Order: sequence, then C-alpha cells, then structure tokens
Amino acid sequence: MAQKPSIPKGTRDFNPSEIAKRNYIFDIIKKNFQTYGFQPIETPSFENSDTLLGKYGEEGDRLIFKILNSGDFIRKVDEATYADKNSATIAPRITEKALRYDLTVPFARYVVMHQNDIDFPFKRYQIQPVWRADRPQKGRFREFFQCDADVVGSDSLLQEVELIQLYDAVFSELKLEGATIKMNNRKILAGIAEVIGAKDLLIDFTVALDKLDKIGEDGVKKEMLAKGISEEAIEKASPLFLPQGSNEEQLERLDALLKNSEEGKKGLEELRFILETIAVLGLQSANLSIDVTLARGLNYYTGAIFEVAAPEGVKMGSIGGGGRYDDLTGIFGLKNVSGVGISFGLDRIYLVLEDLGLFPEAIDQSLQVLCVNFGDKEAMAALKLVSQLRKSGVKADIYPSSAKMQKQMKYANNRNVPYVVLIGEQELDNNSFVVKNMKEGTQEKYSLNKVLDFVNYLS
Repeated sequence: MAQKPSIPKGTRDFNPSEIAKRNYIFDIIKKNFQTYGFQPIETPSFENSDTLLGKYGEEGDRLIFKILNSGDFIRKVDEATYADKNSATIAPRITEKALRYDLTVPFARYVVMHQNDIDFPFKRYQIQPVWRADRPQKGRFREFFQCDADVVGSDSLLQEVELIQLYDAVFSELKLEGATIKMNNRKILAGIAEVIGAKDLLIDFTVALDKLDKIGEDGVKKEMLAKGISEEAIEKASPLFLPQGSNEEQLERLDALLKNSEEGKKGLEELRFILETIAVLGLQSANLSIDVTLARGLNYYTGAIFEVAAPEGVKMGSIGGGGRYDDLTGIFGLKNVSGVGISFGLDRIYLVLEDLGLFPEAIDQSLQVLCVNFGDKEAMAALKLVSQLRKSGVKADIYPSSAKMQKQMKYANNRNVPYVVLIGEQELDNNSFVVKNMKEGTQEKYSLNKVLDFVNYLS
C-alpha cells in the first residue's frame, strides 16, 4: 500500500488563490519599502550555527532548527560524550549549521562581511522565509515569511519616526485601519529593573513581563519569583500591572517611577521625542500607543521597541514588531554601528485581512478570458486571438481540447473566468468572435479585425 503523503506540522501548501493574496500583501509592502528608500538584499536560508546561537536569548536558542552534518556525523562524537546523552554537548559535534531564525541577525552578519561595499546609513529590506521550532497554532507556524526593513549606521531617532510612518503607510494601503503600533524602550525597562533592585536580572524581568497579556499578572509574578526576583522588587514594579491609560498618563507615571534612574530617564526622553514628532506629522490610519509591559524578549534590543496589534476585535497575536539595537554588529567584530528595524508578519496579516474581508474581490482571478475549443479549425482562430490578447496584457487561454461545451464552461466557472470567447463555424464565416459575460449572462460580438475594441472594453 502506498504511503499517505503528509507535510511537517507548522508548514503549509498554498493554492493559487492563496498565492495571489499573499503576493498582494508582498507587493504593497515591497512598494512602500522602496518608496521609503530601502534597498533589497537576500541571505542564505541557513547560517553557521555560531552566527545564530546566543543572539536570541535562551528561549530563542531552543527554537532554532539545527541541520545535521553530512556524512557519518555520529563517528565524530567520542564514546564518553555519546554515553552522557547530553544534547547540549553532542549538538556542536554533529551540527554546524542552522536554519535562520529571523532576518535581523543574518543582516548584521551581512553588514559586517560587506561593510566596505555599503554606503552608511544603509537602508535595506528583506523578504524571505524563516524557521522556528515553535508549537504550531493559529497564526504561528514553523516556516513563515518575514518582511523586514532596517537602517544601520545612524542613531537618529528620526529613523524610528520613519519606521512608524512606514507601518502606517502599509496598513493604510492594505485598508487595515485601526492597527495599533505599541511602543516602549528597553532603557525604560532597564531603568525600572534598576529602581526596583533587579538590575542583574534584567533579561529574566523583561522576558516575564513580556508575557503579561498571555499569562496575566499572577503568572508574570510567579515566573519572576521563580527567576529569583524578590517579592519586594515585584511590589515596586506594581505600577506596570495597572491599566495602561493614555500616552500622557503613562509618561507621567514613568516620570515618577524613573526619577532616580539616568538610563530610564534617557529612554523616557527618546520615547517622548518620537511621540511628539509623530503628533506633528500625523498618521493615516494606525494608532500609536505606549505599552510599558512590552519587552520583546530578544537580547539585542537596546532602545525603542515596537509591536503591532491587529484592529480591535480581531483575535490575533502581533502582526509586526521591531526595535533599536545599538551594537548588534559588534558581536561579529564591527563596533559602534547602531541600527533600528521593523518586521511585518505576513502570515498573520493575511489571516487578519481574510477575517475582515479586506482582500480585493477579483484578487484571485488568474484568467480573464477563456476561449472555448470547438475543433481544429476554430481552435486555430482562437489561438491567434489569444496571442493578440496576451500581447495586450490580457490573461487569456484556450481550452486544450474540443470537449463537451458543458465541461468547458464548468472549467471556466471553477477558474472564476469573467469572460468566455466563442468562435464557432458561424463566427469563422463572419470573421468575428462572441464574448459571454459570465457574471451578467450577456453576450457581445466583436470583429477579429478589431480585437483592440475588446481589449479597451476589458480595461
């Protein structure tokens, strides 16, 4: 018995309609990337393991897909290491490469390797798949595309302002109104950790805090306690668990909480500048909101951090995120190169647009015109017509065999073809063709000598 085919959990096949919808999102994102002056690059699907490991924190490292070395890799493991059955010590012996976890760390590696060929500040965009060994669920996949835009070589906060505008421009063009761009600053989080006496546990503090919307206040406090953060420190951080309030109310609350932290006050100053600048420039459809619990548990963020929530009422995780990293290239030997970037979550944006019915009606229309095949002589005339239509940019085709009319019309309906062309014996005699409007059920006759009349009608 033949084995039933399957695909790995967390991966998907895409049908033509889904591809058309995904390309619609890709095209809008790419167009706006280019409008804002970003240039495209691509990096390999897999990197050397040491490029990726240690860059995403403990949780991120666990989600990296490692690639087994080719050949008889197990022979390179000595008996003692093998007998110990410790994956942490065996892994470096049997795997030297890994699938990329995101696009940011490979980008940092790219910048260092090509620094002599780059004009700084370097604005790049990258649209490629990434892989994470995560538990699959709605909106969370093991293989998915990221659409990133980053600027390296400038520490100006105008870059953060521009990236917020970029988010707004893309969501507005997608007609995804009411998306919320949530913003915080890692310096503020570091300042809070300092004033509550948990400075040495900053990573544990921020990773737990970032889960507030998933596990609630009690869950966050329990995790902080488990990580060694004292009850007294957690109590001092209690203002973070209060209802958020307006941006101005949160700024006032943070002013009071961070009055004894220079780093925290610096983060607050950066946050205020971005908010005030955006207030002057305005946004088309997105909302900009401070979220002091936003931590984005990636180790490399050092300044502003962003996360985008779908419009209210749509149950979906974040549909975008990013932030400022002051020295990410430093891990590869190029010091003091500041960068900031954002990412669009294509797959989740797709699900949101689908839920809200925001895809254009004819987006999956892969064929505009289908010519019915009545036989050899008629098919030759239809082929000539199809060739003319294609040269004019019309998506046209001919049914490949002279099957029953019912079968050909069913094919046209299944393909969602709006116009079916009929060239039978009578039309050949009259040097004409008949166009059937499938939606309205009407028919129109055109001369084969004046195909452009039909093309103009389609446009």
